[in-house]
Amino acid sequence: MLRRFRESVSRSWWSLLGALGLRRERWNAWPFLLRRTIKAVIWIGLALILTASVGVWKASALAAALVILLLVVPWYRNLTIGSRRIGKWILPAALLAIAIGYPYYGTHMPELPLFGPFPMMSTLVVMMIFTIMALGLNFVVGYAGLLDLGYVAFYAMGAYMAGWFASNQFASQNVDFGAVGLYKGDTGFHFSLWLVLLMAGVATALVGIIIGLPTLRLRGDYLAIVTLGFGEILPQIARNGDNLFGTGFNLTNGTGGITPIDGPGFGNWAHTHLGLPAQYLTLGNFDTVFFWTALVLVVITAFCSARLRDSRIGRAWVAIREDETAAAAMGVPLMRTKTWSYATGAFFGGVAGAFYASYKSGAFPDDFFFQISVFILCMVILGGMGNIWGVIFGACFLAYLDREGLSNIGTQINMHLHTNISVPKYEFGIFGAIIVIVMLFRPEGLIPSSRVAAELHEGVHDEPLYDAEVAGA
Repeated sequence: MLRRFRESVSRSWWSLLGALGLRRERWNAWPFLLRRTIKAVIWIGLALILTASVGVWKASALAAALVILLLVVPWYRNLTIGSRRIGKWILPAALLAIAIGYPYYGTHMPELPLFGPFPMMSTLVVMMIFTIMALGLNFVVGYAGLLDLGYVAFYAMGAYMAGWFASNQFASQNVDFGAVGLYKGDTGFHFSLWLVLLMAGVATALVGIIIGLPTLRLRGDYLAIVTLGFGEILPQIARNGDNLFGTGFNLTNGTGGITPIDGPGFGNWAHTHLGLPAQYLTLGNFDTVFFWTALVLVVITAFCSARLRDSRIGRAWVAIREDETAAAAMGVPLMRTKTWSYATGAFFGGVAGAFYASYKSGAFPDDFFFQISVFILCMVILGGMGNIWGVIFGACFLAYLDREGLSNIGTQINMHLHTNISVPKYEFGIFGAIIVIVMLFRPEGLIPSSRVAAELHEGVHDEPLYDAEVAGA
């Protein structure tokens, strides 16, 4: 049915263009670069017209349109210098440069139709943190094909690792190991936040191995139920950990959470000799510095994801995702390979949780509930399971909608239609509708992995028996 709908839309579109003198055969005869340029100019032109008519116009929109044209139109992938192919690095390097420079031009950008102004720096920090978590979950769901509904547990563990080793939580101790910004009389464990990030990642990876060994023998729905249970247990421990199992030991400070948590920084020596910030939390633009640091963590996560995807273990993950029985028959050790994917995803979830706790200067149990696991899973599905760029886009888009986008959309709707609708109240319904639409019209995701897209389209193109009988009648 869906395939027929697509074909019907395509026929109608080409019939319209044919009436205007542009038939499909003539279009296909044009050079690829010309067709690519025409499509890009049309879409960018429509965006500029909408911005000028419905949004708030600024001259920077023309500069943005030019940059998009330069990035989209040329086919850089085959560009070489000497014997080296450097084309594949041009687009990632350009996007990274645009992201790094965002704090300098973000406030000068136009307001887009429906979405309003560009994201604030605090929103971008959260977008980067969710991107790390989505890339971590992609190891489990996108590469190995395991359905994990308890990923929020690793996020929570990472946050509380920062609370335990970078705060006054354990006041009976007095350990200072590279922390910055401490005051006289501070007690507890105070480790350098950079070390805490690594500790959080390693600790969550070990817990992932411990939990994964008995549970990853399960498949499909059974594995999802077990991970769901795990995701529900740890937040409850965080909420009731001020009297852990009735022993009187205060592990998590209960519903009050652990606060304040030390911020990151490089210390006075690095600030004096290298110009690096001594302590993030005392900076006037600390959102910007946190964003740049989170961006570095995203780059590291994406690099590790790409290298592992192309490694021997990455190919084993893909083999398990496609056919677990066939992979076992070919000699892939199922338990060990699955456990590695689970531990790798847990590592980056723990790092993201510790960094977010440092940014918020606190770890609170209300930040870790089941919907977060579903939210991160939606990011992976929306962007495209198994594709790094797709997961990054899905994470940034949904995190932006959650933090700022839906509120801006509600403001625009109420202003233009003179209504009084609180759009953020319907957040999860809107996210659900987005996922349903994507699953119907593009089940492989918006920016899919070529392998996953091929798998899904083979299934989509099989004609159901009912449709065949109806067509025959």
